[in-house]
Amino acid sequence: MAEMQVAESGGKKGGKKRSKKMSTRVDLTPMVDLGFLLITFFMLTTTLAKPQIMALVMPEKDIKKEDVEPVKESKVLTLMLGANDKIYWYEGITEPKLDSTDYSAEGMRKVILDKMDKVKTQFGLEDYEDFKTKEPKKGSFVNVIIKPTKDARYKNLVDALDEMAICKVRYYVILDISKLEEDFIKNPAGGLKFNAEEQLEAATQ
Repeated sequence: MAEMQVAESGGKKGGKKRSKKMSTRVDLTPMVDLGFLLITFFMLTTTLAKPQIMALVMPEKDIKKEDVEPVKESKVLTLMLGANDKIYWYEGITEPKLDSTDYSAEGMRKVILDKMDKVKTQFGLEDYEDFKTKEPKKGSFVNVIIKPTKDARYKNLVDALDEMAICKVRYYVILDISKLEEDFIKNPAGGLKFNAEEQLEAATQ
């Protein structure tokens, strides 16, 4: 049982002798109970930190090749997420040139924005209706293909998806990297013999 001792008081004051008082004990057990009740109350009523999530619209699992709408390769940008926070990228499919960058604002973001500027210059902007507000808007025709390698970290993929939202990329997809592209990373001078049929096969498997 919790208790508090109160010292006895006595002595003389003004020449008069004061009577002795008995020791008083204060039981603090109810205060302990009240403390736990308050802690429980605040734990149940406080809003805990909500996890930050990113909404993704996933395509249907069964996609037929004839249902896939062809896209001009001049609108396509491929990002391959490699080891050591490095990104390899190339444009189109026909005789692509491999380049590399990082996840900084002057790295991947600049690559995406530069590609969007090229596509805008060539094709203009696309008119579409906002999914939430139903308001008419304009967006880029650029299509970004994200391909993580086995050496990439989970954080790399999250960062790449964040950049899609920051740059307002409307069309992007996550695909498995092919053996040809892995060889392309190891030996850029060897080129990439990757045709449209193989790209379509990767997108629909």
